[in-house]
Amino acid sequence: MAYRHFIDLDSLSSETISHILSSALAMKTEFKELRHKAPKLCEGQVLASIFEKPSTRTRLSFDVAMRDLGGSCITLSSNDLQLGRGESIADTARVMSRYVDAIMLRTDAHQKLLDLAEFADVPVINGLTDHSHPCQIMADILTFVEKRGSIEGAKVAWIGDCNNVALSAVHAATKLGFSLYIAAPKEYGPTKAMEEAVKADQKAKKNSIHFVEKLDDAFVDADLIMTDTWVSMGDEDEEVRKKVFAPYQVNSEMMKLASKDALFMHCLPAYRGREVTAEVLDGPQSVVFDEAENRLHAQKAIVAWSLGAI
Repeated sequence: MAYRHFIDLDSLSSETISHILSSALAMKTEFKELRHKAPKLCEGQVLASIFEKPSTRTRLSFDVAMRDLGGSCITLSSNDLQLGRGESIADTARVMSRYVDAIMLRTDAHQKLLDLAEFADVPVINGLTDHSHPCQIMADILTFVEKRGSIEGAKVAWIGDCNNVALSAVHAATKLGFSLYIAAPKEYGPTKAMEEAVKADQKAKKNSIHFVEKLDDAFVDADLIMTDTWVSMGDEDEEVRKKVFAPYQVNSEMMKLASKDALFMHCLPAYRGREVTAEVLDGPQSVVFDEAENRLHAQKAIVAWSLGAI
């Protein structure tokens, strides 16, 4: 079977992304109705999941996804590998390719992922890097499609840090035809990668990405409000971030500016009273736990696609 790497959404076609999403939705239906009788698309195959950053949702969802597909998952930390003792990524990739059928890496530097993909002879999946988090955005879009239908033409607001999840949201907007409005403090504004994505989008005359200074401009008539924790793993300026991001809290007053049936998403873990109030996170517009569940279904489809099974 042919295999494909799942690195970033900007390297995939709109048709491929849509195919993975529609497959994920179909798999979710099978999961609910015939979980243990559903087709074992990756029967007998092995996924190695490497975690250089801790995780709850990524670890559990990839493990269960591979089991549901009929395969198995080996979970490793950098301490379990010679990689953590100085062995090169190239050698690690070559060796692991002899043992397993796919590799998922959750790490810090994006270059590690790129190097792994370059030297591996099996598909490599981006479970998160400091650069991007495409698996999360695939789950987010799956959740919106499930609740509201196609995301094409929707207005999506990203509130807060221009982090790795935000970059993947930018990539998704340029591929799937929704408008993304990003409200972020100047100190934590668009990264170079975001600016490059916006330039490419403008060159293609899509006008998908909008950076706004006023929060109201992002919230008004939005179909989806998204945010993330103000302090991510590895951030050392926690106290500074708390002060700078304080005006960017998602609360009930701001949600009133959005569409009446707007959804609220947060990739979790969430900190009530910081980036979002408990009233919003636990309120009727919040779909954060459906979103978390959909990591499983989205990644099941991603694994199956990477292994050439769909």
